[in-house]
Amino acid sequence: MNAYADLVRELKSLRKGRGVLAGRIGDRVGPTLRATCGVTEGDAPGAIRRKVSARLDELAGRLPEDLRLATRAAFAIEDEARLPLYQERVQWAAIRMDRDPRTVRRRVDEAINHLAELAVDVPREGSDGPSGGWRTIELHTVLTLDRPGPEVIERYRVVADRDGLRELALTPPLPLHRPDLDVRVLYGGTLVDRATPTLALPTPVDGGRVHDFAIRYRLPAAHAPRSHLVHVPRQPCDLLDLRVRFEPDAPPRVWALRGAYPHDVAEVSGSGDPHPVDEAGEIHVEYRHLTPGLAYGVRWAVEPADS
Repeated sequence: MNAYADLVRELKSLRKGRGVLAGRIGDRVGPTLRATCGVTEGDAPGAIRRKVSARLDELAGRLPEDLRLATRAAFAIEDEARLPLYQERVQWAAIRMDRDPRTVRRRVDEAINHLAELAVDVPREGSDGPSGGWRTIELHTVLTLDRPGPEVIERYRVVADRDGLRELALTPPLPLHRPDLDVRVLYGGTLVDRATPTLALPTPVDGGRVHDFAIRYRLPAAHAPRSHLVHVPRQPCDLLDLRVRFEPDAPPRVWALRGAYPHDVAEVSGSGDPHPVDEAGEIHVEYRHLTPGLAYGVRWAVEPADS
């Protein structure tokens, strides 16, 4: 099956009528769109609506402004465009964009094609299905930089998409090939392959079942992460909750990274939103509905000392 073509077809179907506000929303969201948005079998209509809206809004945020507006209007994500008919939302967007409705409809078609490309054009190495057999419900990450040995602790809650899940392909926050990196599984499995990080589960996990595990990464003081900490998911991820504790006497400038390209994350001049550091020298950021293959996290730069 062609995931791109399936997603385009499902998005064009969803934009009809009231869009994401349609009644019986569960019947309007096809299987490919469900996988893209992290919709599960047990989700209530409100949860489906929130997940689909958030995912489409996130993808649209990476498009040019005109296509972003066309997307938000077409699917009734934009508050002011929550009109009952698709043609009414097109007319609303036409006024906002100072274009005729025919042009807006072309923009919507163009936007849908781009949304499908963004959603499916991600690395799937080692995957045996749309999510590699599992997905992350929650990932809680803590980085401490105010002690002799910098430490990252990750606590995962994942759900299996198929029966008999035995192994998880991990995405570590630090390169495991470093000989000075101390890695410990705190609970929930055994690290069986450090070269291609794989966690063997204590017992097979069946579809729909949840499994928790945690891993600690520790570096010598001289080898602390210099400028950033990001998560680049290989599987769908519903929530990343990230906390970083810096030296409180010398807090850096910090930028939050949401859906950045991995090779750009270390660039001080790159994209990112400034994020305050509190009086304890800490930051706390949350990201939802992460796109596999893109980077989410923070980067920082130490302020120069006063001369």
